Amino acid sequence: MYVWSKRIVVSLLVAFGLLEVLFWLTATGADPSLLDIRTTHWLALNYFLLLVWVFVWMFDQARVRGKNVWAWLLPFFLAPLPTLMAFVLVLQRRAK
Repeated sequence: MYVWSKRIVVSLLVAFGLLEVLFWLTATGADPSLLDIRTTHWLALNYFLLLVWVFVWMFDQARVRGKNVWAWLLPFFLAPLPTLMAFVLVLQRRAK
């Protein structure tokens, strides 16, 4: 579990934030989307199943370490990537 460094996590969070801002700035145009509805449904289904898989992994990691994962549920569904990174950093803290 000690494969993530704080520098990598902070860099990824900053990149995520910048890409999110860029996405919202470009998605506010008045033009209709060029994505087919079937493509959109396929992407949404894959994203949802990935969220389930990652949360099961988080649940397993928390159970092994004797932590509570349910407090992470709401932040995880609001912003999965930053929550996952914060979760990994919290699990990496040394026990005193």
